[in-house]
Amino acid sequence: MQEIKDMKRGNITSMMGFTLLGLFPGTRYLEFLVYTIFLMYIIAITANTILVLLLSLDPQLQSPMYFLLSQLSLMDISLISTTIPKMLTNFFSGTTDISYIACGTQVYLYISLAGSECILLTLMAYDRYVAICNPLRYVTTMNSHVCLQMAIVSWVGGAINSLLQTTYSMHFPRCGSREIHHFFCEIQAVLKLACEDTSVYEKVVSVMGIIFLLIPFGLILTSYTLIFLSVLHVNSPKGRNRALATCSSHLMVVFLYFGPTMVIYLTPSALHSSEQDQSVSVFYTILTPMLNPLIYSLRNKDVGKALRKIYAKIHHN
Repeated sequence: MQEIKDMKRGNITSMMGFTLLGLFPGTRYLEFLVYTIFLMYIIAITANTILVLLLSLDPQLQSPMYFLLSQLSLMDISLISTTIPKMLTNFFSGTTDISYIACGTQVYLYISLAGSECILLTLMAYDRYVAICNPLRYVTTMNSHVCLQMAIVSWVGGAINSLLQTTYSMHFPRCGSREIHHFFCEIQAVLKLACEDTSVYEKVVSVMGIIFLLIPFGLILTSYTLIFLSVLHVNSPKGRNRALATCSSHLMVVFLYFGPTMVIYLTPSALHSSEQDQSVSVFYTILTPMLNPLIYSLRNKDVGKALRKIYAKIHHN
């Protein structure tokens, strides 16, 4: 009878809400930092929305590469909106609470979108490989049906992985402190509050990190190694430069995204503090979604040309 009571008490404790300590608690310039992040959030949402609309409406940008890029922008909008609005709401309202359901939802969306981006960036590298190494087969290989399948695999793959991880990670009973040392419900920060031993699950997280980070990163590097070897045999300097230009934007985004995430999820948690985790999280949850559309807009001639065309129309009217 006592065991049943303890079990019920454990379930109630697990369903209680949490306290988000926020971004770098106790820091001297917190208000300035929050307003800076708010500005970056507005820039990220605006830039990615403009890019999605541009890629959807401009007839010159109706190609597989740009379709996949539009999916990346949608993921970036969703990813940054998963964490920042709640952080800003808590700061401006002076609260720190987050309910169990809201925390679980945040964990799910964050893991889902992060996994989806990993898959999509890998498929984008394959797109560039086919375009440069097998240009004669590009139209048939990367047709609209295949592109749609790639997008579905990216979104669904991340969602399934997240469903399994979120369901398992959120079931652990929690006792004592319910303070999450982060500005959002990041899975490792949430796991630190568990009463039970989570070492087995942490190993599962490491394995999933290898599947969703290390293997895709290896495939991307392989694709670009083959691309560069192919480009070396291009006689025309103009053709060589154009091929490299289309790849450089994607490579920059890959390193911006995979670098920080591998630091957090592929290195032992004992080697980095909560403050370091927050710093790295800020990089790939805020900076990267903001920089992605800017990188593609500034470094891609077709996107830049389309933007200038829209600007000229608006200015003329």
